[in-house]
Amino acid sequence: MIPPVVDLAWWRQRRSDIVLADVRWYLDGRRGQDAYDAGHLPGAVFVDLDRWLAGPASPAAGRHPLPDPDVFAAGMSRLGIGDDDPVLAYDDAGGVIAARLVWMLRATGHDAALLDGGIDAYDGPLDQTSAPRGRAPRGRAPRGRATFTARPWPTDRLADIANDATATDPATVLLDARDGDRYRGEHEPVDPRAGHIPGARNLPCRENLDADGRFLPVGVLRRRFEEVGVRDGVPVVSYCGSGVTACHNLLALEYAGLGHGRLYPGSWSQYSRDLTRPVETAATAHPTGGIRP
Repeated sequence: MIPPVVDLAWWRQRRSDIVLADVRWYLDGRRGQDAYDAGHLPGAVFVDLDRWLAGPASPAAGRHPLPDPDVFAAGMSRLGIGDDDPVLAYDDAGGVIAARLVWMLRATGHDAALLDGGIDAYDGPLDQTSAPRGRAPRGRAPRGRATFTARPWPTDRLADIANDATATDPATVLLDARDGDRYRGEHEPVDPRAGHIPGARNLPCRENLDADGRFLPVGVLRRRFEEVGVRDGVPVVSYCGSGVTACHNLLALEYAGLGHGRLYPGSWSQYSRDLTRPVETAATAHPTGGIRP
């Protein structure tokens, strides 16, 4: 399997064999499709997160539950991604959104990686998508339909906080990928309660990156994980607001040579809606609860 994170030079050496996937998406309501149409890497297909990488939102399942495997397979087939096609995904946010597609593909046995630095790492001319006036752009490169076989989500790569005792076992490190202010309960722009799952350690996914939006060196990433209790062989569960950016921490974990963690797909958007579940904030957390200084 290809590495979980690769650079532009790696792609250029193999570009004829790689499918580029643009996975831009914005919490503030902007459309990733519009960003794609305005300029994308040559030959890239646009992967709509809400349509192909998530199931219907609900209080019971969260904002971005994993889609039915048949839906995911239909989306990949429609976009021209086949069973044997290696995929290189990018966004304009250091990979924190594109990580969802990469994790889904890798978890089901497909070759996929993040482009380190995303669209900003590319130094050539971008392609644009145009359409006749009054009609929406098609929003994808002209690839023919491919055969992508639906595979069930592997149970050993998933965790359910409500029903899986190992997810909250003291031996498991539970990582919260959200920014520190949301973890501490100081700010919550989307979900009904502020704070974090008791015992979770805060490892903001955006801090896996340097000032240029590229991944930190492997040694530095390993130290970040070690600071919150992750060592070789320690089980890890990752969550975030809705199960998207949590995938960035899982890919960083693998990139750092620390194995495969598990994703809690419902994440805070599911957990926080059950008022019977306890919540911690900076004010209520136990001193060893993992709040980073």
